[in-house]
Amino acid sequence: MAKLSLFERRRRRVRTAIKARAGSRPRLSIHRTGRHIYAQVIDDAQGRTVAAASTLGGKSAGGNVDAAVQVGKDIAEAAKKAGVSAVVFDRGGFLFHGRVKALADAAREGGLEF
Repeated sequence: MAKLSLFERRRRRVRTAIKARAGSRPRLSIHRTGRHIYAQVIDDAQGRTVAAASTLGGKSAGGNVDAAVQVGKDIAEAAKKAGVSAVVFDRGGFLFHGRVKALADAAREGGLEF
């Protein structure tokens, strides 16, 4: 077996912990690149995406903290439209800092519980 990167080890550890405590709640999954940030609310029981938001072509553009805040507000609004109010936060292998934290805080302010 090949040695896993630190990011991949963190990602697997986070995902395992989430599956243990999620219950029936959908997962708010985050992906961050140098230019963009993406968020999805995923129902793992059905295996489908319930709501999604990103900096691609939306109101917010770019990969900065302000754009992450806007994506957090957008994902909370989209999740509420889909009837989801409580989620479990999946930060993937990304550290809970900067843009990831800004997105999470904005989603909480928008009405998502996690």
